[in-house]
Amino acid sequence: MSTAIGRNDPRYATLRRSRNLRWPASDAEAAAFIQICEDSKALAAALQQTVNQGRRPTIRSGGHCYEDFVVNNPGGTILDLSLLSDANAVAREERYRISPGKQLGDVYLDLYKRYGVTIPAGSCYSVGAGGHISGGGYGVLSRLYGLTVDWLSAVEILTVNTQGKVVPLRVDKTQHPDLFRASRGAGGGNFGVITSFLFDQLPPAPQEVVAGGLSFEWNGMTEDRFVDIVQTYGHYFETRGKDRDTWGLFSILNLSHASGRGFGIGLQFCNPDGTCSDLTPLHEFLALFDSFKPSRRPPVRRFWLDATVGDHSGSGGMRAKYKSAYMKRNFTKDEAHCIYKHLRRTPDKADLRGGVLAVDSYGGAVNRASLVNETSIAQRASTLKLQFMSFWSRPEDDAARLGWLRDFYSDLYTNANVDSRFSGTPYPGDFYEGCYINYPDADMLSHSFWPQLYYGIGELYPFLQGVKRRYDPNNVFHHAMSIRP
Repeated sequence: MSTAIGRNDPRYATLRRSRNLRWPASDAEAAAFIQICEDSKALAAALQQTVNQGRRPTIRSGGHCYEDFVVNNPGGTILDLSLLSDANAVAREERYRISPGKQLGDVYLDLYKRYGVTIPAGSCYSVGAGGHISGGGYGVLSRLYGLTVDWLSAVEILTVNTQGKVVPLRVDKTQHPDLFRASRGAGGGNFGVITSFLFDQLPPAPQEVVAGGLSFEWNGMTEDRFVDIVQTYGHYFETRGKDRDTWGLFSILNLSHASGRGFGIGLQFCNPDGTCSDLTPLHEFLALFDSFKPSRRPPVRRFWLDATVGDHSGSGGMRAKYKSAYMKRNFTKDEAHCIYKHLRRTPDKADLRGGVLAVDSYGGAVNRASLVNETSIAQRASTLKLQFMSFWSRPEDDAARLGWLRDFYSDLYTNANVDSRFSGTPYPGDFYEGCYINYPDADMLSHSFWPQLYYGIGELYPFLQGVKRRYDPNNVFHHAMSIRP
């Protein structure tokens, strides 16, 4: 069953939107139709109809795309997978199936209650599984268990052949292995419409976790003290954080703009066996910051499920911009000073509350070099993952907000560690490992080398281009940052 919603439908105004209210940028750029599909047969029919009519299909699972790749689709059709249900059943061969339209929070609940397992995916309940997994599937348990695509066994996908006919495929390591690899991290909207993710095995859900945090006030914060805090954090994950007994520690250093009250570190910890029987690594990490006299949020022991599905954020309602970077080493002093400068900067007295650099812990089980050639994730040597973010409400603030974030990013990556040819970007090398495709940033299109930022400097991007030519020969599935044929 499927439902077509056009401009005259009272639901259209709501369903044409992105969660990022910057998109669609205008009425003229909105899609003509939203096709809500409830099973894979109906989805195949809707896709075939869209192709036959010469319309561009874009794919929406949870609607969290950071850029305009889905809803800015003039004259086109959004294929909405949020009600796609037939993929939720588990097959007789005891594989785990996840529908692309399923929200991550519901995935966690289903897998835990039915089987006691989980996927090492994101922390936002309402993110759709389709886009999240297609781009790698990174989250709070990734240091402990790796990325979600590292566990993926097969994918069911609708492709469109040279004659414009929709072709359903089941791909794995033996059937269409090239398309299977491409589906393990290259990002959504590139090769077809995924209708199911299948897993032969999944890691056990932890029994419990300990959550806590530290906070630092901007009032009285000196630049030298700020630099020491940032470098202390980065040094831990470059060194001690590589040890197996620390992999259950996930943390975020949220460096909020100084127009707010302060910044802080949020964390979650469990031992590799999924218990909290030995909190030594956690206390060791927290003790590193004692000399900075932070305010503490006392560690609280919680059942893993309660800690994981308690976040129902991500409902949208804000304008936003994002950028990303992977770091292989700790912050240099110059980098930390640069971050401090931009977090204290208020160009034209702009209100920059909602501006933040989130520094996530990374590495651990993610950094298995052998998986570079099995998946489409090139970044397997980083210890920190950065997300630059700004959130605001009024369209008239767009220029100031976007300008601040762009200047911050460009300045940070114009330094002695970046070849002048790649200035302003975290180009892969000794210090950086590029950007995360699930945090797409259309600004990067101004660089001819943008594919290398997201897919590395090896053979991966040419490989993905070959897959694109084979399985989407007419480039039916495309957007501003999709794989070029």
